[in-house]
Amino acid sequence: MIQWRRGVVVEVRSRWARAVEYAVRLPSGDVVRALGYVDVVGDLTPGTAVLLNTTALERGLGTGGLAIVVAAPDALPRPVDDVTAVPGHVVKARYTPSQTMVLGVDEQDSEHHAVLADADDVAGLPVVVADLHSALPAVLAGMRDAAPSLRIAYVMTDGGALPIDFSRTVAGLREAGWLEAAITVGQAFGGDLEAVNVHTGLLAAHHVVGADVVVVSQGPGNLGTGTRWGFSGTSAGEAVNAAGTLGGRPVCSLRISEADPRERHRGVSHHSLTAYGRVALVPGDVPVPLLAGEVGVRVLEQAQALCAASRGRLTLREVATDGLDAALRDTPVPLRTMGRGYDDDRAGFLGAAVAGRYAARLVRGASHLD
Repeated sequence: MIQWRRGVVVEVRSRWARAVEYAVRLPSGDVVRALGYVDVVGDLTPGTAVLLNTTALERGLGTGGLAIVVAAPDALPRPVDDVTAVPGHVVKARYTPSQTMVLGVDEQDSEHHAVLADADDVAGLPVVVADLHSALPAVLAGMRDAAPSLRIAYVMTDGGALPIDFSRTVAGLREAGWLEAAITVGQAFGGDLEAVNVHTGLLAAHHVVGADVVVVSQGPGNLGTGTRWGFSGTSAGEAVNAAGTLGGRPVCSLRISEADPRERHRGVSHHSLTAYGRVALVPGDVPVPLLAGEVGVRVLEQAQALCAASRGRLTLREVATDGLDAALRDTPVPLRTMGRGYDDDRAGFLGAAVAGRYAARLVRGASHLD
């Protein structure tokens, strides 16, 4: 059930990529934060009447906890005169009121179709897979610390936000030149390239972007239910399978925390243990940060148990963290995970950064990474 509200834009609060946050006044007089996508509703000005979806906001959810501008009925974007001239036939967010049509990188109208038509291999491309979107800047910091000139592509799956423009992180990383390209797959949309699934996203990263290394994660706003299997991060295991099937080199970034109040996420999260231990079926490397103290002992023991249970499928790689503190404090976007910053949960960001460091050294051909 969707909760609808009418309102009037009173202020443009901020903008990034093709997204705008507005302050919108409701008939009750309350003012709410509302997110509008320029490509969906246009670029709105104060005084514009809007229709809002307030369902998640009114339920107090962290995921989706904003009002979303559905339409500005009196200020609709000008329609395209000849919609048949618009390139692309791939529909994303399919059969929802906001379904959008994009040009898929591998569809027949694409200039890259011939390259990708029979593409079937990524030739050992290192692919770092992470559970949370918040790991992305930390993974990149580790990569750039080891090899600053790498061409890095990001593949965003549809386990979280579908529009990539929702991500301030991706917008900031693109602006800083840390990403060569962002590729949206599945129902996610808005990337530099659009792909049907993770497999075609990885093939595009290799054959079209020419990436040296790829990072795969869901978009911001992951879903979890506190059950063994009920979380959107199982897609991390599926991404490992895609990378391995296509001849890539899967690198399993562990979700780690020393501060999460939930026991199931302390040390190595059960999300990583399930996604890599149960969902992933192909060989992969598991970089583990060498951390001091109790958290270091716990993380190493959990990672060892994960790899041992895989019967040789997963290979544990101990990776030193020297120099990564400085690299992580110098990211062009804020480091935040589950509401915590770097100083609140240092182990979590170091866990992501060593995956990036390990993958970068694979590109450079290093054989001993610890």
